[in-house]
Amino acid sequence: MFSGVHVKICGFTREEDVAAAIAAGVWAVGFVCWPASPRAVTPDRLRALTADVPEDVRRVAVMVDATLENARRVRDESNISVVQLHGNEDPLQFLSLGLDVIKAVSLDSDAAVDRAAALPEEVIVLVDAHDPARRGGTGAHADWVRASALAACRPIILAGGLRADNIRQAIDQVGPWGVDVSSGVESSPGIKDAALISSLMKHAQ
Repeated sequence: MFSGVHVKICGFTREEDVAAAIAAGVWAVGFVCWPASPRAVTPDRLRALTADVPEDVRRVAVMVDATLENARRVRDESNISVVQLHGNEDPLQFLSLGLDVIKAVSLDSDAAVDRAAALPEEVIVLVDAHDPARRGGTGAHADWVRASALAACRPIILAGGLRADNIRQAIDQVGPWGVDVSSGVESSPGIKDAALISSLMKHAQ
């Protein structure tokens, strides 16, 4: 892997893009299960997109204000291994699914840093830009200063506006355990560009 930094690419809608990311060496591939997103996939598409992903690559279902019942159904009907929560969910409840749990947070205040630091260590914290309407994939940056403070307390995944031309700066400044990229490797929402993926991975080393 790339210097210990785990790279997740999110928002896939096409099998060929998933294959390109796997060939480039990503840690995880993400699929948006929120109908309001321009990158949303149906249950049938999620099943098809995750079917052939190797077991050593994490398969992440991204959900907003998910219920435990809905997340369980997604787990049972596809090959996901991680649920990523972008709403007001209690992440502890989702640990009962036997999946890894990622909780997205936006660090819009120092108090938000403290709340994220206090989350149980079993939960993976993802720091994204503050956008209560679109819930990620916007190309906007997270607060790198607060993210760095949180990364000093616990491992985090940094998201928000990351691309090949700023990924190295983000890693050096914040010190994240992992990074998460969506729009930064796209030609349009949900359509990934293999050359941009390859460039991102090279700069993340």
